[in-house]
Amino acid sequence: MLEVHPGELVVTHEVADFQRERPAWRLYMVSQVMSGMYEALDWQNPFPVSDAYEAFFRGTAWGALYFATAQEAPVSAERTALRLQAVLRFWDTLQPARYLFKTLGATLTLEELMVASCDWVLDAWDPRGEASVRARLEAAAERMARATREDSIEAILRQLPRALQLAPGLKHREVLADPGFQRRSLTALDPLAFERVSGACTWTLTEKLYDWEAELGPHPAKKV
Repeated sequence: MLEVHPGELVVTHEVADFQRERPAWRLYMVSQVMSGMYEALDWQNPFPVSDAYEAFFRGTAWGALYFATAQEAPVSAERTALRLQAVLRFWDTLQPARYLFKTLGATLTLEELMVASCDWVLDAWDPRGEASVRARLEAAAERMARATREDSIEAILRQLPRALQLAPGLKHREVLADPGFQRRSLTALDPLAFERVSGACTWTLTEKLYDWEAELGPHPAKKV
C-alpha cells in the first residue's frame, strides 16, 4: 500500500479520466482487477471469491473508498452499511487527497465525493439530516446495519420517485408511481429478491421498476 500525499489527485471514476497521461492515482482500475479474477475463474461462480476479495480490501483505506463509491453489486442494506462503516474508519486517512468523480476537471473533497457518489444513501436513510456529511453517513450506516424489512421498505419508498425520473420509456408510469402499488409489490418480493433492493440504491430500484413494468404487460390501448 503506497501513501497518497495531501492534495494528490485520485481519479475515482473512469468518465472523469480524460487526461490519461496525467499523473494520478486511478482507483477505478480496481474494477479491472476484479474482471481479471472473474476471467481467471472462467466466470464459474465468482461470487465467493468476489465477496472474499471485497471483505479483505475493505480493510484498506482505498479498498473501502472504492466499494463505497463504485456501487458494485450487491447493494443491499447490509452490504452498503459495511462499505460505509469501512470508509468512516479511514476518514482521516482519506480526507487530505482530492478526487475526480464523473465531472470532468472538478476536483472534490472527500465530503463532496461521498455526497456525489452516495447521495442516494443520504436521501433514503437520513432524509432530514442536518449534520455534517460524515455524521450523516454514520447515522445512515447505523440505520442500514440494523434495518428491518419494514425499515428498508420505507427507505425504498423515499427513493422510488428519483428512480422513476431515471427510468425512461415506462408505459405504466402512473401505476408504478402509486405508493400503494409500490408497497404491495415490495411486500410480495421473496427474501432474496428483496435483499437485492433493500439498500434503496437508485440503479437497483430502476431495474426493479422495469421488472414490474414487464409484469404489468402491454399498456392498454386508449379509447378514442
